[in-house]
Parts: sequence; structure tokens; C-alpha cells
Amino acid sequence: MNVDELLKKAKDGLETKMVYGEPYHVDGVTVIVAAKVGSGGGGGDSRDEKGRSGEGVGFGLSVKPMGAYVIKDGKLRWEPAIDVSRVLATFGMIAVATLFAATRFARRKRHTETELS
Repeated sequence: MNVDELLKKAKDGLETKMVYGEPYHVDGVTVIVAAKVGSGGGGGDSRDEKGRSGEGVGFGLSVKPMGAYVIKDGKLRWEPAIDVSRVLATFGMIAVATLFAATRFARRKRHTETELS
């Protein structure tokens, strides 16, 4: 199998089923999970001056849960997934920015008080 065939096979394997899960039903409620899917790939071949050839291929796939569609009593609603890592990173950035601003404010205040003395 050459590089082009391998990449085509990998691309063909990416289906809607990877984004939307099979619906499941519990106590009159239908849930359909959804994810964000990203992929990429590449490959190549070459020959050296002695006529030897080589091929290489790489492929990557990223899947991130986004949430679920919930159908209950004939009404559809979206329930987003919570990305805990992103929430923690955001709080961390806010804490660092607050600490930085407080330090600068304290220095400026001390500098102003020194000038007034």
C-alpha cells in the first residue's frame, strides 16, 4: 500500500459517528453525545542517488467532548460538556494576573508615599 492509499483509507475512516454518538434512551429521555474531531496527516517518498527509495506517513487525530443533545418530552436542549482543564487554566491565569497587578499597585503606592515624604 502506498502513501496516497493509506491517507485515503484514514480519511475515509473519519465518519459522522465520530462526532455524534449513537442515541441512547433511558426513562423516556434520549441523549446524543457530540464531540469535536480534528485530524491531519501527511506523507512522502523519495529516492537517493543510489536508487533506493523510502516512504513515510503520519496521521493524527484529536477528539474533544463538546456536550450532548437531550430530548425529553418532545423538547430538545443542548448540555455543554465542562472542560475542567480549561476552567482551571483560566482561574490560574486570573490568579497570576491579579497577583501581578496587586504587586505593581503596592510598589506604585510605596513609591508615591516615598516621594511625598
